[in-house]
Amino acid sequence: MTGRYQAYPEYKASPIDWLEKIPSQWKTTRLKYLGNAIIGLTYSPDEVVEKESKDATLVLRSSNVQNGKISLLDNVYVNKDIPEKLRTKKDDILICSRNGSRALIGKNARIDESSTNMTFGAFMTIFRSRYNEYLSHVFNSKLFEYQSGSFLTSTINQLTTGNLNSFEIPFPPEAELKPIINFLNHEISKIDKLISKQEKLIELLKEKRQAVISNAVTKGLNPDVETKDSGVEWLGKVPIHWRIVKLSYFLKLLSGDGITSNEIEPEGEYPVMGGNGLRGFTKNYNCAGEYALIGRQGALCGNINIATGKFFASEHAVVVYPLINFNLTFLSEFLRFMNLGQYSVSAAQPGISVERINRLKIAIPPQNEQKSIGDEIKAYAYKFDTLKTKAETMIKTLKERKTALISATVTGKIDVRNWQG
Repeated sequence: MTGRYQAYPEYKASPIDWLEKIPSQWKTTRLKYLGNAIIGLTYSPDEVVEKESKDATLVLRSSNVQNGKISLLDNVYVNKDIPEKLRTKKDDILICSRNGSRALIGKNARIDESSTNMTFGAFMTIFRSRYNEYLSHVFNSKLFEYQSGSFLTSTINQLTTGNLNSFEIPFPPEAELKPIINFLNHEISKIDKLISKQEKLIELLKEKRQAVISNAVTKGLNPDVETKDSGVEWLGKVPIHWRIVKLSYFLKLLSGDGITSNEIEPEGEYPVMGGNGLRGFTKNYNCAGEYALIGRQGALCGNINIATGKFFASEHAVVVYPLINFNLTFLSEFLRFMNLGQYSVSAAQPGISVERINRLKIAIPPQNEQKSIGDEIKAYAYKFDTLKTKAETMIKTLKERKTALISATVTGKIDVRNWQG
């Protein structure tokens, strides 16, 4: 990183034990001398209201911090007197300070115009400072990540205001803050645009992948084949020689068996397959062969997975047993195309209705055509997945570069005082 940029002409030893040196004119200071750490609002379930309610105030929580920005897609509102200091102000830094997931501790975002005059929950902390345009970069550097992690132990999974206030950071003279901020804002904006392009590419690849596969399992591979009306509204026209039959005529759907969490281990002889795929391992198996599995409960209703060999199908999975020879790739992708989750039974915990699915009609090509379609799907999937993996690798590299650039800048490893965009 430093090879592309100029270093400061002089350095001095750093009093921070994990930082070897800092520019000679910089100082080190604790965050408590730069601003205030404020813990969030405590509220009861009785105070939660609908958005349209009079005097409703949005409570920012961990889910409102996404990819370093404020997201207002998953919101909770309360009707409660909010102290002025607990109302968000522009440039406040919102930090996740308590969470069941240790990986989320310390994630943060700066309050913008669209998220002012809100409040924030007790598992969140606001850092309020006139230096936040600069400190927001510090909070997204390895410098902050390192110190955040140093306070997490097997028994303590939170970042207290005391912890936050005690963070020690290198701090440049005020005259140098603006050039550093301008440099980072410019360079980060360029990197974020590249990341955004790769993310959009991944979404397009997913859409294209599904469109190509869906077309293959419902129209076949020959674009000139004569077609007929399937008589099924969601299926439309299919090749004239394909059979349209009730699913129950050729497939048997059986729920997996119950298994307790203490019977599932991180390692073992046989994989345990649930509604979302692999759950762990166990000593026994209840299935052997190659099967499509349908998720049968909750958000996983209709989810399709493939299991091969000897495995244990849990009660959260429905095992699809073909009564005739089926190409597994064709079958699993056709079931995925059917969007079986829409046939769940509404309840506190939605569940797949096997009876409803059994009455659905499916289109069946000849066995040799199933194989050709299955082979083509694998080729399509490999092509798209390879491109997706390259895009994901690029995103990972860009994010690492962004963090490295921020870290090098806010610790004084590079001198950007004379930088011009």
